[in-house]
Amino acid sequence: MRGRYPAGSEYVDKVEGSPLAKERGRVLLELQAGRLRLLEACELLGVRETRLHQLRHAAMQGWVQGLEPGVPGRPGVSNTPEGERLRELEEQLAQKELALQEAQVRAEVALIVPQRSAHVVEKKGQRATAKLRRRKPR
Repeated sequence: MRGRYPAGSEYVDKVEGSPLAKERGRVLLELQAGRLRLLEACELLGVRETRLHQLRHAAMQGWVQGLEPGVPGRPGVSNTPEGERLRELEEQLAQKELALQEAQVRAEVALIVPQRSAHVVEKKGQRATAKLRRRKPR
């Protein structure tokens, strides 16, 4: 057989937890592997058989629940006050950038497209009025 030997109860040292929880995990794994008898495990942990069965059940329950399939995909960003404020500021910035682009386009259009010119016509005794030139229909 090729490859590494599988990690046994010493794998418990690689996970997070208190020393007491790690010791319990090591003993329960040894018990499940058949390397310890029930009374030996009770003696190592300083508990009675009933409590050992409770610990073993709780450990198995947690292990099986941890192996349930999760929600696929990347987890969403939590709604913290700082995150919410950041989202609002990003939204405001996007609106300002859009308004700036619109203003730049309007300025470019104003330079390219000639505006209608107003002619000032003065009549005797009347003040000047502006008239717009109209195109003649074709």
